[in-house]
Amino acid sequence: MSKVVVFTNVTLDGVMQAPGRPDEDRRGGFEHGGWATPYAAMQQAGGSMADAGGLILGRRTYEDFHVVWHGRTDNPFTAVLDNMRKYVASRTLKEPLPWVNSTLLEGDAAEAVARLRKAPGKTLLIMGSGELVQSLMRKNAVDEYVLLIHPLVLGSGRRLFPDGGPLCPLELVHSQTTPSGVVIATYRPAESTAGTAA
Repeated sequence: MSKVVVFTNVTLDGVMQAPGRPDEDRRGGFEHGGWATPYAAMQQAGGSMADAGGLILGRRTYEDFHVVWHGRTDNPFTAVLDNMRKYVASRTLKEPLPWVNSTLLEGDAAEAVARLRKAPGKTLLIMGSGELVQSLMRKNAVDEYVLLIHPLVLGSGRRLFPDGGPLCPLELVHSQTTPSGVVIATYRPAESTAGTAA
């Protein structure tokens, strides 16, 4: 059975929108894009990607990653992302997808991920893709959360855990703090909710 791991940047008030660049995601008039860049925490948490057997991405994150990372030669991440299997949840994209090693998930995204999760394999990482993560949370289909919690309050923006979301008791299984004050915290669903995905 594969493990589904959410791996994402968040602020202290739970905002996950546009951590990388000012123009990354301006939905809702968001003006704080690029807020995670000064902290450089992704480099220190990059070990979480090393063991991944694939990425699960929502359409918006997939398209953004493809534009930003594909074909670059100035970093170690491009080769990893190019070679990694990418599963894409989208109601609008069609096969063939433009990025090598990409597969479109058919039908309901949460059900498709549940099928991937039941198959033998390595860890499947979800990066960004807030709407997809929230749909999986409602189905108890997330096995672990690796949250890069930044010492920053934005006061606005799309949050990982929105109002009206499902109850999700978690237990902390590991934490470390970077020199810039980012807490890299790994949580798993508490025993009462683990493994009950549809």
